[in-house]
Formats: sequence, C-alpha cells, structure tokens
Amino acid sequence: MVLQALVTVTVFAAVGAGAGLLWFRLWTPPSGVVQSGQWFIPDEAGLRAEFSGTGLYVVLALVAGLLVGAVVAVLLDRSELVTLACVVGGAVLAGWVMYRVGIQDSPPDPRALAPPAADGTVLPGDLTLARSTPFVAFPTGALLGYAVLLLVVPKRGSQGRPDSPEAAFRDPRDG
Repeated sequence: MVLQALVTVTVFAAVGAGAGLLWFRLWTPPSGVVQSGQWFIPDEAGLRAEFSGTGLYVVLALVAGLLVGAVVAVLLDRSELVTLACVVGGAVLAGWVMYRVGIQDSPPDPRALAPPAADGTVLPGDLTLARSTPFVAFPTGALLGYAVLLLVVPKRGSQGRPDSPEAAFRDPRDG
C-alpha cells in the first residue's frame, strides 16, 4: 500500500507539472500601459486576456484532475481509503505544482515595474491567479474522476474472492 500511495502522489505531481507547462504555453500575456506610475490595461481584449490565465488554469486543472483521478481509480485499487487519501493529497500537490511551474517563466509583475517606468511604457501582464479559489479545481476534478470510476468499474480480482459482494449473493449450487 505504501508503494501505491507513493505512485499515486508521484503521478499527480508529474501531471501537475505537465499541466503547468501547458498552462503557460497556451496563455497569452495581456499588454498594459504605464500611466502616472501605475499599470493599466487599456482595452477590453486586454481585460479578457488577463482573466484568461485564471480561466485556463481552472479548465486544465479540472480536466487533468478528472483524468488522473479516473486512471488511479482503475489501476491503483488495492485499498480504496488509502487511494482516496492519496488522491486528495496528490491533487492538492498537483494544483500547487501546476501553479508554480506555470508562473516560473511568466513576465514579472507589471504593477511592481510601473512606478519607475515612463508614461506610455508598454508592459506585458504576468501569469497569476485572481484568487485562491482556482486551487480547488484540481482536487475537484480528481475526486470526481475517482468517485465515478470507483462506482462504475468493478474492482479487479473481485470475482473469485469469497469475501466479495458478488460471492455473497451467488448460489453455492452454481459451482
């Protein structure tokens, strides 16, 4: 079970790193302008681009969590409670890793660069999350994927075991 726990958490962390790279690659930084020592986004397209970082994080984290949770439910099903704990912990770790990897190559915060810059200087926005609520996306997707497949897919090797639910309802005369 310890090996299963380590594999589960490692898979989540690796997928979180990959999702972070994808998040950064798909994101387009908004352009803003410095005016009176403050950074402003001058148009509606720039505002949409600034929100796209958070929205893209949520979508990628949900999908990645859903897929990894489903795979873990099917392949690593030795102990459901241990796996559930590892899915929750691994998904939280994956969301944090995704964020850290995604922002690693992001442009610096334009709000910090704006005060000494001249008026009219164009600065790209940074990749960040608007609030901390998007961090629940990875665990939500993972738990959903895990729960659905746990309920739908029968546990491997449960057919011949005498302690399985199927064996309790089998007629002993059927062999």
